[in-house]
Amino acid sequence: MTAVKVDIMKLSRETLEILKNYSTINSNIKIDQGSTIKTLSPMKNIMSKTSIEETFDTQISIWDLNKFLGTVSLYEKPVFEFKDDHVIISEENGKSKTKYRYAESSLISGVDKDVQMPEPVISFVLYNKDLSQVLKAASVLGLPDLAVRSSEDESEIELVALDLKDSSCNTYSVTLGDNPGGRFTFNYKTENMKMIAGDYDVDISEKFVSQLTNKNIDVTYWIALDNTSKYEG
Repeated sequence: MTAVKVDIMKLSRETLEILKNYSTINSNIKIDQGSTIKTLSPMKNIMSKTSIEETFDTQISIWDLNKFLGTVSLYEKPVFEFKDDHVIISEENGKSKTKYRYAESSLISGVDKDVQMPEPVISFVLYNKDLSQVLKAASVLGLPDLAVRSSEDESEIELVALDLKDSSCNTYSVTLGDNPGGRFTFNYKTENMKMIAGDYDVDISEKFVSQLTNKNIDVTYWIALDNTSKYEG
């Protein structure tokens, strides 16, 4: 009889936090063999890639990532046995366990390609405290959009919460740093800013694609800009 290969491991808190974050981008996920996890939003306007400390020997397809993570939360110290068509999640002391079946892999679209980021026309550091402050203001003021734009005198870069469809709306802004040059307005939907909390190196291209690279953990996001964005150089 051929022995069935079983992959037994623990998942770090950081890996579980990334999976929790990815569940806000897409409710299902396909994790290929190796240490790289990718996700793509259903609208294909948000993509992310991360390298984790664990290595998967089995491809895993999860239809409802929130349900999977909720199951994991039932355990104080979960241990995972990844098999061909399911995973056994159990308490480290072995007293309780869950048999959680994978979804059919054909039902879940994987992310086959990486984003080839065009040459950026502007780069800056987006600190977590600044983004959190602006997103909180956007929620309080009911503003659906964010803009990274040059200040009126073009000396600084601003992050602004606003409503692109209402020129008379209230706004809230913070200064991100000096403007290296040019007049621009790069617009986002507030709902698309789904990064895991942290500070980010941000690159924005003239093709209206942005790359946000976490400064402390190995995770990168690519977020499409609204087609109302403008760059005058």
